[in-house]
Amino acid sequence: MTPAPTKTPQVVLIYGLLGLSGFLGPPLVGLLAADYRALASLFLVAYAALILSFLGGARWGLAVAGPAPSPITVSLAMLPTLFALALIVLPESHRLWQIGGLAAGLALQWIWDIRARGLPDWYPRLRTTLSGGALLGLIVGAFTLTG
Repeated sequence: MTPAPTKTPQVVLIYGLLGLSGFLGPPLVGLLAADYRALASLFLVAYAALILSFLGGARWGLAVAGPAPSPITVSLAMLPTLFALALIVLPESHRLWQIGGLAAGLALQWIWDIRARGLPDWYPRLRTTLSGGALLGLIVGAFTLTG
């Protein structure tokens, strides 16, 4: 049996880091092109909601992969998607609440992910880097894209 890698697989790291562009790009667009702030803020909220849902889906997949899925874990893994959906349907006038709520959801998902058992050693480090980048983009976006 081959030991589990302790270094993040290159393909996972590359796609993870590329995925940060969806969090870091919109605030940059808002700073450089004021005419596109509304579109950039919508993009940021939609992307953050998709990623939060994706992370919940990843946890759901892990939960159901075993022979006896925990009903509690499966249920908790559905919450990020439902939470993201609830935030994304708020009107544009609530953009700051959307961004703040999505930041809180991503932070809670990060805490759950770094405390999880049975994941590769590199996963918490990767999630910390990616969550930090996502939260940075959301915080900067809250200041540059809302008003």
